[in-house]
Amino acid sequence: MPPTPARSSARSATRTSSTTPFGLPVHQLVGTLGGGLLTVVVETGPATIDDVTLAEPGSGVYGQAGDLLLGVGVDRPADAAALLERAAEVGCTAVVLRRVATRNPQVRAAAARFGVGLVELADHASWAHVVWLLRGVLDRAASGPSLRAEGPVLDELFALADACAALVGAPVTIEDTQSRVLAYSSTQDVADPARLSTIVGRRVPDEVIASLRGRGVFRRLARSEEPFFVAAGRGLRARLVVPVRAGTEWLGSIWAVVDEEPAEPVLRSLRQTASVVALHLLRMRSQADLARRVMSDRLRAVLSGDVVEAEGWLPPPPWRVVVLAGAHDGPGAAAGSPARVDPERELDVWESAARRRSWRQPLLSIFDGVPLTLVRDVPGDTSPGTWEWLLAVVEEVAVTTPTATASAGGSVSRPADLDRSRREATEVQRLREAGRITGTTTTVEHAWAAVTTARALGGIWTEELLGPVGVLQAHDAVHQSAYLETVAAWLDHPGDPREAARTLHVHPNTLRYRMTRLSDVVDLDLHDPETRLALRLQLRALGH
Repeated sequence: MPPTPARSSARSATRTSSTTPFGLPVHQLVGTLGGGLLTVVVETGPATIDDVTLAEPGSGVYGQAGDLLLGVGVDRPADAAALLERAAEVGCTAVVLRRVATRNPQVRAAAARFGVGLVELADHASWAHVVWLLRGVLDRAASGPSLRAEGPVLDELFALADACAALVGAPVTIEDTQSRVLAYSSTQDVADPARLSTIVGRRVPDEVIASLRGRGVFRRLARSEEPFFVAAGRGLRARLVVPVRAGTEWLGSIWAVVDEEPAEPVLRSLRQTASVVALHLLRMRSQADLARRVMSDRLRAVLSGDVVEAEGWLPPPPWRVVVLAGAHDGPGAAAGSPARVDPERELDVWESAARRRSWRQPLLSIFDGVPLTLVRDVPGDTSPGTWEWLLAVVEEVAVTTPTATASAGGSVSRPADLDRSRREATEVQRLREAGRITGTTTTVEHAWAAVTTARALGGIWTEELLGPVGVLQAHDAVHQSAYLETVAAWLDHPGDPREAARTLHVHPNTLRYRMTRLSDVVDLDLHDPETRLALRLQLRALGH
């Protein structure tokens, strides 16, 4: 089952900036494949490639910085030149086109003019086959000299995928419970549209996902211990699905593209292989948890002011710290009580959402019991791990969980200022919880008035109020009058008694009568701006 937006292969290169030390130069990537499949026609500069993207001009998809962009079906010279221009705008390293386009002088001139590498795909080559080969080369480059802890486990998973493919005589993928591809067999000569989407890490058509859900495939996969056959339909060829479990826990699955259900001896061998896969997935999960804890500790330290060597692992500035909330609300302790929120579970939900949308290494942590993230804040940048990208993620989560929100601190460019951005994000979140701020996403810049007021209120001691407010509070308590809320409405709607009366649900004449009688209780000069400001702050502190 191919993944949704970011459900690309775990074997795929981690998305990083174009400065990643594990990207490959165009000539090295092409040379590694060999066999005359790809030929460099125009090479420009030292830029490297760290991922593969399928161009979708109709949907506005042209990849990201550091991508090798595949121009499937782009043969006309004018279309090819336009694709090269768009690739240059987003920072793609190179574009792959068929020979009919690359041999055109106009296309070559465009590649040189826009500073984008141009690579020719041989006429006899299959796009799907070349993509699998490219993905494999880039995946191994991504592991690189950093020796990621899961490297050996991934190699063994790929070997197991090849073993399963040999058993069923068909392409195989091994996936986790969120439909992320962890490994795939080396033979991938059979591909349907959804499978090609999996290869390049793009969105699987919604109707395919809906079809599988509607047919109960995921429900059965989560509960079953036995392999089962899924008939073809809606852009998918038929599949054999093998659940991978450790005891009662579902860890993942094995998917094979087959035309019919294999014989029982093959199914028996697949069950045995699944038990071995389960051990590897347990190891991977343990290693992933360790990596996540290390990253979480790093982020927590830098947000506490420990910025030593922080620039060595932080993404390029500027940044925002964002409090994430509402994606997972636990049950209330009792009827009518506030819901108990498990920060760890909340963080898990947000991490899953981030990874689905291509952020391979989310910067997430829990600080003082609050889940938060650090994102880059570059206007117009919607790449994974940026503020504008996060806006779309939060809106997506809010479709199924309307309580999901993001509260962002200010944009900063120095690691030493990240603590300030965190404190601002926390302030915005507290105002949201108090009902002072609405909307799914909010920044401190947009909430500045509410934040300023809240800071001023923090210094007001309501147990012993200075001035006339304490007198009015006592009068209201003894005589059941409503002077406090009347003054608040009057201050909130200066010169508009009708609107002030409407907020109190009284007639304007009633409002005027109360304001006239107010002078019998206290001496109050509402013409003085400082008096009005002090009154409003004290009334706000009392909840009016």
